[in-house]
Order: sequence, then structure tokens, then C-alpha cells
Amino acid sequence: MSAFESTTKKPVNLSLSEALVQESRAYCGNLSAKVEEMLQAYVVSERQARQQHREQAQWAVAEWNALHDASGSYADGHSTL
Repeated sequence: MSAFESTTKKPVNLSLSEALVQESRAYCGNLSAKVEEMLQAYVVSERQARQQHREQAQWAVAEWNALHDASGSYADGHSTL
């Protein structure tokens, strides 16, 4: 059971193009289920993208800190203190 699966459903209001809704009914019988499926896929994709961004940021910080530890800062030689 995924984190999205639930025995309870919450009714929500969506504003969708009437023409789009009418045409989509030709392709799927249960529009609510289809929208839920697509929204799940979007949330999973966004979660993965944000996790990847966090990992890249952590990598960049670690690399910057390693560079700073190895060679110091340019400003260290020009401090007025």
C-alpha cells in the first residue's frame, strides 16, 4: 500500500475546461480516478526531483568545503582584522 492509497476520499473542487472534460470522457470512464493517478505520478516525480536537488546541493557544499580546507580562502590573505 503506497502512501497515497487511502480508504477515505476527500471531495475537492477543480476548475477544468468543459471541452477538455467532455473529450476526456471518451478516453476514460472514471475521470476522478484518472486525475488521481496522474496527480500521484506528478507528486512522485516532484518528490524525486527535489530529493535529487537536495543531494546535488549537499554534494556541492561538501566539494566547496573540501576545496576550502585544502587551499583556504582568497580573502584570508587580505583580511583587515
